[in-house]
Amino acid sequence: MSANQALIEYFRCPETFANFELLGPGSGQPGYFRFGPNEVCYGHVSAGFTSDDVQSELYDASLDVRMEHGACLIPFDPTAIVDNLRRERYVSDGFSDSSKILRSGFVRNAYYAIRPILPVPVRRHLQRLSLRGWNHKPFPCWPIDRSVDRIFERLLHLALVAQGLDKIPFVWFWPEGKSACAIMTHDVETKTGLDFCSSLMDLNDSYGIKSSFQIVPEGRYRVQKQMLDEIVRRGFEVNIHDWNHDGFLFSDRSTFLSRAPKINQVAAKWGAEGFRAGVMYRNTDWFEAFTFSYDLSIPNVGHLDPQPGGCCTVLPFFVGGILEIPLTTIQDYPLFHILRDYTIDLWKRQISSILEGNGLISSLVHPDYILERRAQSIYREFLTYLSALRSEKNIWFALPREVNRWWRDRNQMRLVQRNGRWEIDGPGKERARIAYAYSDGQHVTYRIE
Repeated sequence: MSANQALIEYFRCPETFANFELLGPGSGQPGYFRFGPNEVCYGHVSAGFTSDDVQSELYDASLDVRMEHGACLIPFDPTAIVDNLRRERYVSDGFSDSSKILRSGFVRNAYYAIRPILPVPVRRHLQRLSLRGWNHKPFPCWPIDRSVDRIFERLLHLALVAQGLDKIPFVWFWPEGKSACAIMTHDVETKTGLDFCSSLMDLNDSYGIKSSFQIVPEGRYRVQKQMLDEIVRRGFEVNIHDWNHDGFLFSDRSTFLSRAPKINQVAAKWGAEGFRAGVMYRNTDWFEAFTFSYDLSIPNVGHLDPQPGGCCTVLPFFVGGILEIPLTTIQDYPLFHILRDYTIDLWKRQISSILEGNGLISSLVHPDYILERRAQSIYREFLTYLSALRSEKNIWFALPREVNRWWRDRNQMRLVQRNGRWEIDGPGKERARIAYAYSDGQHVTYRIE
């Protein structure tokens, strides 16, 4: 990819408006640096320095940006930098010693061997011990990290300044000019959770919110065709959840490659377009073995997951031919059982930040963990809040597969000028809207045509 390609794909703006050139090749070891006061980057720079510690004083690459003849010269490749964040290539283990012991191979094997019979209070205690120190990790930024999106916004601002423009047109992020998008997903981990799926669909339907159910194909419970048919018949969606949810799908490449064909086969049989890995374990470098259209396995911020990291964006993005639809809000289990928070306050904080970036509100609530009255009451409150946002904020509520199809259509759209006006070409263009980015000091603001 060229240095401009990621910006063009993100905004779907004409190529003429993305005119960035590299000051020189990156040198030294990849590491952390800044691009402005707050935007953290990871990778190589051709000027300044990088650091292996995100908490140290970081070089600000924006100080070396130059404007020459309408072009913007920058000391890093934005396409590579953004890819490093989205695909979590910055991740290093900064957890406590006790966490490292608990996540070692032997202990992890033992834990997942007995996990199915462990009572929730015991699991909860072990998980809290493993995650000790999570709230001291400075990056990604908790509870929402928009580093990728802010890097793109800053680049677009520089493009406006470099070319002396008052606005740049692009294809708006969501169909019909919606301000943001929301999806609800349910990972079904136990037979008890599977038995509750019909009641959960009733509950969601009472708020007018459809959702996807990620079903474990092997080992956890017996999947009846009748249940899969009911989910689809009622307008919900079936996806694949891991293989047998034993925590080892991504433990090594040979294990993964032995299971991936079986997972693909079940997906074809069930008509499932999407996938989410068990416990959110993931390795995007191996996704090419999947035949799925999209994946749901990468969190925005992974501080409360066994695998640290996070993609640092609130918008979908492509990993090769697979669309990644990130999880952008906290799961119900860590909210209730790790943080011991039985309110929707954290969900509301996260959603507020997501709406600022016109992003995707992606939620995961397990049918297994909302059977208890208090948890179910909080979920009802959350559905009430989401339902109110639909009209108040003009949000598009969709199934994951609908997001996938829209994002793929948008990825093929382009802006062309006819008779002095910008028009959209490409599949699904009738649903798309033209927006304009304007400079607002050091930032950009958006207006939809």
